[in-house]
Amino acid sequence: MRKAGDWVSIFKKLSWFFKKEKGLYIRGVIALILVAALNVIPPHVIGLIVNKLNQHQISLTYLFFAVSSLIVIGFLQYLLRYLWRRYIFGGSLILERNLRSRIFKHYMKMDRTFYQKHRIGDLMAHATNDIDAVRDVSGMGILTLADSIITGVATLLAMCIFVDFRLTLLAIIPLPFLALMASLLGKKIHSSFMQSQAAFSELNNKTQESVLGVKVIKALGQEKEDTQDFKKYIQRAIHANKKAYLLDALFDPFTTIIIGLSYVAIIYFGGKYVIQQTITIGQLVSFIAYMGTLVWPMFAIGYLFNILERGNASYDRIMKMLAEQPEENPVTATQPLTHISEIKFQIADFKYPNSTREVLKNINFEVRNGETLGIVGPTGAGKSTILNLLMRDFKTYQGEITINQHNIFTYEINSYLKQIGYVPQESFLFSTTIQENIAFAQPEATLAEIQAVAQMVGLDEAIKAMPQQYAQPVKEMGNSLSGGQRQRMAMARALLLNPELLILDDSLSAVDAKTEHHILAELQKVRQNKTTLIAASRLSSVINADWIIVVQDGQIIEQGTHQQLLAQQGWYYQTYTMQKLVTEMEAE
Repeated sequence: MRKAGDWVSIFKKLSWFFKKEKGLYIRGVIALILVAALNVIPPHVIGLIVNKLNQHQISLTYLFFAVSSLIVIGFLQYLLRYLWRRYIFGGSLILERNLRSRIFKHYMKMDRTFYQKHRIGDLMAHATNDIDAVRDVSGMGILTLADSIITGVATLLAMCIFVDFRLTLLAIIPLPFLALMASLLGKKIHSSFMQSQAAFSELNNKTQESVLGVKVIKALGQEKEDTQDFKKYIQRAIHANKKAYLLDALFDPFTTIIIGLSYVAIIYFGGKYVIQQTITIGQLVSFIAYMGTLVWPMFAIGYLFNILERGNASYDRIMKMLAEQPEENPVTATQPLTHISEIKFQIADFKYPNSTREVLKNINFEVRNGETLGIVGPTGAGKSTILNLLMRDFKTYQGEITINQHNIFTYEINSYLKQIGYVPQESFLFSTTIQENIAFAQPEATLAEIQAVAQMVGLDEAIKAMPQQYAQPVKEMGNSLSGGQRQRMAMARALLLNPELLILDDSLSAVDAKTEHHILAELQKVRQNKTTLIAASRLSSVINADWIIVVQDGQIIEQGTHQQLLAQQGWYYQTYTMQKLVTEMEAE
């Protein structure tokens, strides 16, 4: 059986926040106490009026003052309710801001392994639905707990003082039964809410995948099939929520039955006491009014129970995710990187995390300042993996990568990445203007500087042909541009940094041969004293490189200059001959 205190453990978990914002919550609780104190006066006033009416002693002056006092109390309660909403709900919004900031910073610092483990929909669910549930604990949860206790205690005291302690004992009989019911349902509801949140994450994943892949879905005519698949995820989410709400719904009917029995007992015994003249008819009316006030604290137990269990499950999910850390660096970063004179790869073995398959084996090469290295090979050979290791995406491997004869992990990460301009094959563009996209990493760049790099990649004329030119908005994911334009815009973004090391990861695959030739010629001009790495499937991208390595099945099978590799008549020669033939046929 779940312990009675377990279902409120979320308050212990959030104690760090309540201590920090105790001023807000103390003021909010004081306002609630004053509301509860004022709340016990109207039933007593009504009882006095009923007694006066029953005794035929009522006067217009007495009635005027009684009604006026009720109006003043109502106004004061309105003001105090505004204040507790401002303080308590204001505090919950501070917690929401805190958690959202922590999660976003966590996402920014995590490495590639983390994003391979978690899908985007799941991460979005943590940052939205889970945070909302935790915020409810610090807002509505605190309100419900404090208000139910304060209102309940104030009402019970008023019952004892203004009416009769024996009737009051009858009124509190339901409370132990409600607490027992909460304890019995606690563990099952916590588990069901965890499943409900997980189902929501899966639904988020599916939605995100379908929206991003809608062009492929339509192109292959799979709209109906994908809709049917989506319905399965909806059904899972509905089933998980039904189970959670079914368990939660068991509480309210039980509360209604208990309260109904209490009313029956109070009316019976209260009527008996009136007949016996132990209490007056006005006191009985007041007591029944107090019972109406006491209904909220009783129902609040079930409502609070729902909020706390959902918030507890969500907080556990958030903390579990925040507890994950990037892979530990094999070397402590202590020094800045200001220039690159030499890059040396000596990787004996690399496997992806949680995998036993060797992806790279015996990768050894060296690149000096001002040189261009071409990395070629069939799809899946390991070209991008080599570049990912250089970008410090993965940290556990056998061997070492050095820059300027120092392990790359000895360099402070921000200064390290600042020296690298990276252009992936699938370029990501932001939903802003072309100018802001190109200047993303160099926001202080002038329009002239932006135009200069756009000319280098053969994009300036196309941009100037657009209605708003460099102020032209780029739609989400760059969907308003062609694949080649997206690649060249990402390349312009990297060139604007004038990096010590430029990495092109098959980033010329979507441009035509003429544009490719123009870009490579421009790179030769502007990067004579800079290092460039070009991974490519199309060998025309690397024929002018100072050195070329051919990677197959994670190993270097050939290396040399373009002419040396042709002379070897191996994989490079065969692939180059075939690609050249295809190009000639397309030209004809």
